[in-house]
Amino acid sequence: MKKVVLFLTIMFMTMSYAQEAKQIPQINVNGEGKVKVAPDQVCISATVETKGNNAKDVKKQNDEKIDAVLKFIKKMNVPTADFKTKQVALNPQYDYEKKKTSYNATQTIEIVLKDLSKYDELMEGLVQQGINRIDRVSFETSKLAQIETEARKLAIKDAKLKAEDYVSVLGQKVGKAYTISDNTQVYRPQPMYAAMKSMAMDTAGASNETLAIGEIEVVANVSVSFILE
Repeated sequence: MKKVVLFLTIMFMTMSYAQEAKQIPQINVNGEGKVKVAPDQVCISATVETKGNNAKDVKKQNDEKIDAVLKFIKKMNVPTADFKTKQVALNPQYDYEKKKTSYNATQTIEIVLKDLSKYDELMEGLVQQGINRIDRVSFETSKLAQIETEARKLAIKDAKLKAEDYVSVLGQKVGKAYTISDNTQVYRPQPMYAAMKSMAMDTAGASNETLAIGEIEVVANVSVSFILE
């Protein structure tokens, strides 16, 4: 009997607490924070691809081109920590019509260039040294974590401002935050526009303007429930 009474008492207290929690006056709002910044570095994924009928020769040709590419990157004074081999592959490809096997060798180098003034020279040199496939060019910021923090703070400020606007005509005040939900989508921010260099030269012999990196926009979204006072 005592156990039944204890169970009913606990259940009653739990229900009373839940009802009391539901009765807390609140306002729910969404907030958004945006921060724009110019990229200060570029990540380039470049590949040497060679094909042939002999696996050993194909690999040798590929290795020789990669060796030239790596030496060029070092000559450009790119720090060792800012470039690395991302992928190496040697695959047979069988032609059912000719009933012959050929081979395809690829090596991919990923480079982080922190001096954007060297972008054009680097891209031209990579191609000249044997790179025949540019897989990705991504303009980025080295201060992403700092910018994300700033965007989150702006989102919270935006949410509080909206809440204050809503309750200002009700004679109430916005109190402490009751719940905060981060609704920011995880993504890799990209600049609004990024163009690669054209090899064309003008009549004066100078290279044309070919790079428009735009701005990176970092967005944070939150949902906040404020207690009303």
